[in-house]
Amino acid sequence: MMTSQLIENHRDAAEIYHGEALCKQKICELLEELCLPKGLFPTEIVEFGCNRSSGFAWAKHKKQVQHKFKSINKNVSYDIEVAAYFEKRRLRNVTGVKSKELLLWPWITISSIFIEDPSSGKITFQVSNGMSRMLPTSAFELEENKVLGQEN
Repeated sequence: MMTSQLIENHRDAAEIYHGEALCKQKICELLEELCLPKGLFPTEIVEFGCNRSSGFAWAKHKKQVQHKFKSINKNVSYDIEVAAYFEKRRLRNVTGVKSKELLLWPWITISSIFIEDPSSGKITFQVSNGMSRMLPTSAFELEENKVLGQEN
């Protein structure tokens, strides 16, 4: 099922927010509640929806966005629509998020993002065939000065 259709299926009972600042705030609140790093989606979001009864959330961008997580030198691509089912320490059935692993490889579609053991300081990114990579959770945290809008 396409992401647009999934979003439509969950829209009725969802909390829906618009505007970049409010969407970013609400995504950060949800990620914090799920015990996931707040910088997982550091992009210009124009709509954020969260259906707590079905455990489904989505974010919409004006256009496809690429972001580089500098501390781990990883490029991530976010489609116009990104969606996932959520639960504590886990995003599953993720759509619209791809990672560039090596210069020679194509973009790899991420299907799950989770923290198995919070004390490990690691977050796991898994693709649909079951292969996964663990990375430092700290690489996906927001810089506090950006959260507060006080960039120096």
